[in-house]
Amino acid sequence: MKILILGGGGREHAIGKKLLEDYHSIYLYFYPGNGGTSIIGKNIENYHTALDLGLFSKKNSIDITIVGSEIFLLEGVVDIFQNLGLKIVGPHYLAAKLEGNRIFSKTFMNKYGIRTPKYDIFYCYEKAINFLKKKTNSVAIKTNGIASGKGVILAHNPNDAKKALKNIMIKKKFGESGNQIVIEEFLQGKEASIIALFNGKDIIPFLSAKDYKKIGENEKGMNTGGMGAIVPNPHMTNSIWIDFKKNILEPTLEGLIMEKLTFFGFLYFGLMITYNKVYLLEYNTRIGDPEAQTLFPLMKSNFLNIIQSSFQHKSISIDWKKLCSCCVVLSSRGYPEKYESGKIITGVNSLKEPFYIAGAKKKQEKWITSSGRVLNIVGIGKTIQEARIKAYDQVQKIQFDNLYFRKDIGL
Repeated sequence: MKILILGGGGREHAIGKKLLEDYHSIYLYFYPGNGGTSIIGKNIENYHTALDLGLFSKKNSIDITIVGSEIFLLEGVVDIFQNLGLKIVGPHYLAAKLEGNRIFSKTFMNKYGIRTPKYDIFYCYEKAINFLKKKTNSVAIKTNGIASGKGVILAHNPNDAKKALKNIMIKKKFGESGNQIVIEEFLQGKEASIIALFNGKDIIPFLSAKDYKKIGENEKGMNTGGMGAIVPNPHMTNSIWIDFKKNILEPTLEGLIMEKLTFFGFLYFGLMITYNKVYLLEYNTRIGDPEAQTLFPLMKSNFLNIIQSSFQHKSISIDWKKLCSCCVVLSSRGYPEKYESGKIITGVNSLKEPFYIAGAKKKQEKWITSSGRVLNIVGIGKTIQEARIKAYDQVQKIQFDNLYFRKDIGL
């Protein structure tokens, strides 16, 4: 069997490793991939559009394609592959707007009574400024486009709000994704991520996760693509799970079916838990990163069997190990803004599984940094505390110039 995985980070390396763990005989292709994926499969090159990738898959008899990165979804890759008669895991373009267009997503939530923070939509800088002048509470200012997971700025006073608005709408810090914005009520609480499989009829949740999005410890500083994660999330109690299913998951399923947004792929619920209620902050229409790297080592079920069962319209259940995991992201200092690449990494060969390459490549038998997030180190234990100790013990084996990581993942 031949499987193509679209994306080039730690998530895609984790998907590939899990598939190989379940079936040693499959052949993996990655686009664009990284240094880790090149060891477990083949990184393909010179395919610049979704159509190029579709034609490659047709020519090379790819059995299944799994979309890791949202970039491909927003280019309509699923529609193109399906038109070519190819099997692909991911949402079609319209469903992918649940992630790629916050105004579309918020309108969907509002229509189907999905509990979400109060919000206002703005297309004009002056109107947004006038609105903020009347606000005394903290707000979340969000670009309409997702801006690689970095287009959310929390403003706790009028000056911060004005500065954020100027950076987004005037200086175009996040490009075209900031042409329209959402100003949202700020909720104080605990964040949670629920990744689920959607087979067009049912939404099957994975274990809960907690993602650490800020670059600094104690959730300070800029948003990143994620600096670490733990599974399960200790704040997802039984009562919160019940609340989530009733007020978020079930109305989401109703809306997806009513709006003909059905697909086979993944749905990510970004949640805020506050005052014993759970609110939906955002959808992603793919597996989260670094949640994927934290979840897959705990998945007892055969992942390829789950995917094939979905294509065959069979019922799905997922079994999990009764363990905990902690993922620590090692990054280049300066990320998510300016950072240097090309630094030699030592210690990779002494790491024990599970670990995943994110932004590194192999050059003349040496590992070299190639992106902002470089490595994902995962610890597994009976408790979160045991898992984080194991993860940080492994972290000590890695060295490269300008290495940075948060020291509070799982605390």
